[in-house]
Amino acid sequence: MTVNNNISVNRKATFEYDLIEKYEAGIILKGSEVKSIRESKVNIKESYIKLKDSELFVIGMNISEYSHRGYSTHNPMREKKLLLNRKEIDSIKKEINERGRTMIPLRLYFKKGIVKMQFAIAKGRKFRDKRNYKKDKDIKREIDRTMKGKK
Repeated sequence: MTVNNNISVNRKATFEYDLIEKYEAGIILKGSEVKSIRESKVNIKESYIKLKDSELFVIGMNISEYSHRGYSTHNPMREKKLLLNRKEIDSIKKEINERGRTMIPLRLYFKKGIVKMQFAIAKGRKFRDKRNYKKDKDIKREIDRTMKGKK
C-alpha cells in the first residue's frame, strides 16, 4: 500500500525538460514554513535549484504565510538550502557543468514526517521536441484505450 504524500508537484517539468537524473533532498525550513506546507500553501512551479559555494539552494519556491501566524513569520520567497551529502553534491557539480543542464524541482512531499524535495538534473527541450513528446503521449494513450476496450 502506497500513500500519496505529495504536497506540490511540478507537472510541467516532464513536458518542458528531458530528465537525466533524479535526487531526493531535505530542506532547511522555519517552523512557520512547515506549518504552511502542511496547509498545502506552497508552489514549486516557477522555481529552480542553484549551486552556490558547494551548496544547493531552491530559488523561487513560494511558501505563503501561515494562516494562524503569531509574532514570527517568514519571507515567502526566501532561498531554502537543500540537504545532500558531499558525494551527491560532487556528482551534481560534474553533471551541471555540461552545457544546457539545469536543476528543477519535481515534487515536494512528506517522508516519515519530514519535508523532502525530489529534483532532477534536466536538459531543456526545443519546441519541436515538445510537439513530438505530446504527439507520442497521445498515441500511447490511444493505444492503451483500444487495448483496454478489447479486454
